Amino acid sequence: MKIFVVDAFADAAFHGNPAGVCLLDEARDARWMQAVGAEMNLSETAFVDRYTADPRDGMGLRWFTPKGEVDLCGHATLAAAHVLWEREGEDVGRPLRFATRSGVLVAERAERGIRLDLPAEPAEPAEVPEGLPEALGAKPIWMGRNRFDYLVELVDEEEVAELRPDFAALSAFPVRGIIVTAPGRREHDFVSRFFAPRHGVDEDPVTGSAHCCLGPFWSARLGRRELTGYQLSPRGGRVRVTTRGERVALDGDAVIFMSGELHEREER
Repeated sequence: MKIFVVDAFADAAFHGNPAGVCLLDEARDARWMQAVGAEMNLSETAFVDRYTADPRDGMGLRWFTPKGEVDLCGHATLAAAHVLWEREGEDVGRPLRFATRSGVLVAERAERGIRLDLPAEPAEPAEVPEGLPEALGAKPIWMGRNRFDYLVELVDEEEVAELRPDFAALSAFPVRGIIVTAPGRREHDFVSRFFAPRHGVDEDPVTGSAHCCLGPFWSARLGRRELTGYQLSPRGGRVRVTTRGERVALDGDAVIFMSGELHEREER
């Protein structure tokens, strides 16, 4: 069974967010996929099912962190599309459709890399949860929440860059993760970081699904549909975002870092 590690939202290796991509050659259950996700120990491993999914919706696609399955993952979707085009002979002139827990997602070749069509996940204003400023190490100037995450706005880019959260404390909050953002400088409209210790990912390098929330948020603030965000993780990564009402387009590049085969097919 083929498996890859792909640096997504990057134009060179060792940047962006590494994702596992496993091309299933037969149906596998969730427990097995979770075991592989834990073994890979990346923020997400994507499992592509080209055999049992409904062809009208496209290939099946699921994502697993080291600790559980998630409903939406942008960087591993981008990584899967890149592998299918670069190594599996899929027609680069045709969009790829994926049937997922967040509906049908589409990837297509764009002028600058790959473009993903994903659902917008805007945040609604929310009260600051007790203990969050202390766990985060900063006081929000705006607080929101969507179906996945908290969204925390801070004063400026420097405050976001200098955060040193208490990950054990953050893991107690009942959300997938915490998106922290502020206005960007120079070539970036906004910056962000993403913490998901509850799912075994203290800090995610570049988070596509977070930009499904950040896009609508900063589009409303700045009055523009096309934006560029930069995720201030140690690896760093640039995400180009276009808001389209209830959808968001994310543009990014990807690089295959490693390819191999899975040999152990059953848990013992």
